[in-house]
Amino acid sequence: MSATSAAATAVTFVWLGMVLAISFLEAPLKFRAPGVTIPIGLGIGRLVFRALNSVEAVFAVVVIVAVAAHGAAAWIIGLAAAAAVFLLAQLAAVRPSLNRRSDRVLAGAELPRSRSHLWYVALELLKVSALLALGIGLLTA
Repeated sequence: MSATSAAATAVTFVWLGMVLAISFLEAPLKFRAPGVTIPIGLGIGRLVFRALNSVEAVFAVVVIVAVAAHGAAAWIIGLAAAAAVFLLAQLAAVRPSLNRRSDRVLAGAELPRSRSHLWYVALELLKVSALLALGIGLLTA
């Protein structure tokens, strides 16, 4: 395994771990903590997801550049691109709606549950699948 491939593998699995830990562990659990109200949880979530998404964007660029520079198989490049596209869809298509909704909740509006969250979670599951397949592919290629 070349240094470039090793770097792509490491970044892929760190990215995967961050998404799993934050999206599927921290995000739902924070609302169950004593004293955490919906506005406080939303404020924390916005801050945490803004940071996560910024790191993810950097990781996406690093992984795509690394697999392309390494001359990886097309399917490996495709998986890296898929993870990046799922992230981009979250940031461009879903997050603006979630941000508008959380702005309203933070301003005091009482709103029903959002379906945008379901889209975000669906894209998160697709991204996790792409990252897992990419990481395994990089290890075995």
